[in-house]
Amino acid sequence: MALSSSASSASISTSYYKPILGFIKPNLQHTNFINYGFNCNYRSLVINCSSSSDSNHSMAFSLNENGSSRGPVKWQRVLLKVSGEALAGDGEQNIDPKVTMAIAREVADVTRLGIEVAIVVGGGNIFRGASWAGSSGLDRSSADYIGMLATVMNAIYLQATMESIGIPTRVQTAFRMSEVAEPYIRRRAVRHLEKGRVVIFAAGTGNPFFTTDTAAALRCAEINAEVVLKATNVDGVYDEDPRVNPNARLLDSLTYQQVTSRDLSVMDMTAITLCQENNIPVVVFNLGKPGNIAKAIKGESVGTLIGGACVSAAART
Repeated sequence: MALSSSASSASISTSYYKPILGFIKPNLQHTNFINYGFNCNYRSLVINCSSSSDSNHSMAFSLNENGSSRGPVKWQRVLLKVSGEALAGDGEQNIDPKVTMAIAREVADVTRLGIEVAIVVGGGNIFRGASWAGSSGLDRSSADYIGMLATVMNAIYLQATMESIGIPTRVQTAFRMSEVAEPYIRRRAVRHLEKGRVVIFAAGTGNPFFTTDTAAALRCAEINAEVVLKATNVDGVYDEDPRVNPNARLLDSLTYQQVTSRDLSVMDMTAITLCQENNIPVVVFNLGKPGNIAKAIKGESVGTLIGGACVSAAART
């Protein structure tokens, strides 16, 4: 049996592991597990079991600070995409404090399980570059840069909300704004996640003509997250527009090819192609339903799964 962790910390008190690693002597304190073939920290643990007669099998567990297991989880590192429109809530203000607090509390619940959470925020609640391009002589590049600044505003607000309830959070921007946020550095972002911090990526990709959906797919691939969780204002992906056809069916799952061939308005083609090329599943779910964020992050069945191993009968029709 081999034990490994999703984080890089190698020295820790073995008292955290007594419920699982009972074969380690209790009086060994601050043991360097690398000497024993282990690489562990207290937040998450992967147990790989193999024998000469079967193939490797693995199971991921989350541990609390006392070392007790909280059960298996589907993903260890996730990328949550939150649109600017979702942050606006009922639309009375550009940002609804009730929405940001709901996001913060649900993210807090899953980070306590040891799941690493990164977030990409949109800026459409404040300024949408594509909508303003061409208006009053505003060119597309300038409009997109203004939209990127809007995402930074949302990110700082969400960071402040999360830290108000005790979630350590870092904002990283695609271009330098060192007085208010860190620059995006992949290794630093990964290290923040390994330390249990939430990382919010702002300013999209830093380039005009690319959406924040594409930024989400790109950052997900860069930090080796296992899934893109796209929080929207609908329950998932339908076979038809439910606003036009009240009998439209909610699809449990889809392949990447079905999304592109049916021209479904899930993500832009650049984003969905990037997910397909890197085998990144996408979960589309309703942000407005309490508990959905936590369910999606934990890997529970919610919304529509794009990619992944299983395709439902509804999606195949």
